Amino acid sequence: MKTATVEYIDARSIGEVIAVLADGRTSVLAGGQSLIPAVTRPGAPPCRLVDINRVDGLGTLTETDGYLHVGALIRHRTFESDTIGGPLGELLRVVVRHIGHPPIRARGTMLGSLAYAHPAAEWPAVAVTLGARLVLHGPDGRRTVPAEDFFTAPFTTARRPEELLVEAQLPVLPAGTGIGYAEDRRTSIFPHAAAMAAVTVTDGVVSSAAICLVNSGPYPVRAGAAESALLGTTFSDTAIAVTAETAAQQDVRLLDDDANQPKQRRAFQVLAGRALRHARERAGRCE
Repeated sequence: MKTATVEYIDARSIGEVIAVLADGRTSVLAGGQSLIPAVTRPGAPPCRLVDINRVDGLGTLTETDGYLHVGALIRHRTFESDTIGGPLGELLRVVVRHIGHPPIRARGTMLGSLAYAHPAAEWPAVAVTLGARLVLHGPDGRRTVPAEDFFTAPFTTARRPEELLVEAQLPVLPAGTGIGYAEDRRTSIFPHAAAMAAVTVTDGVVSSAAICLVNSGPYPVRAGAAESALLGTTFSDTAIAVTAETAAQQDVRLLDDDANQPKQRRAFQVLAGRALRHARERAGRCE
């Protein structure tokens, strides 16, 4: 069986990219780690790709106004080094180790992962956990969408077909913040389930908590009930146990039938507990 017919466009400016995307049927090529296998598989329909790898201004990584600004061409492997300091840099270094393998990290991009919106992917979970802002550029200019509003369904986002995701803005985490990530990975390149936490401790008390559950529903979700349970506590073993159970019972959004739910909820409870214990350990180092 023949592979699909692919029309390839080598863009050199954002304006050119936006003009090409105006047809509503063109896909954006940056790293291509998920896109290329999909469009070149035998039996795939003809497609049109616009390559943004030689577009100026999309490969920037800067920290300004309390945010880390990540351009569309920043590769996963960028976050493996200690270039980014503080708790945010530690979170990114911890998470990136779980993404694929070295060749994927060398070519794939953070924003490509965000746009692909796999329910179990790590970068969407980071964006939702941190309350990131995602910047889209379209025919009418730029608009900014909160991460929690960006992901709408599996592999579906608020990005319009004529728009390009140009930047992710990740809030810089304050001193005293501990981060944690734990996942259940089986044979897939994506985790079966995962939990992420960023917890700030001030004068021995939890002053801020962000907890995210990964692959518990159609997209990453903030565990609001669990966060409320943790706020104001001394981050003790008891507080972590109560918070993890709250996350599993009140924040998990399962898609499977009821017969599997107790086991799945137990998995999220265990993972949330692990992520929170890691966060407590790292928060102690930051004090």
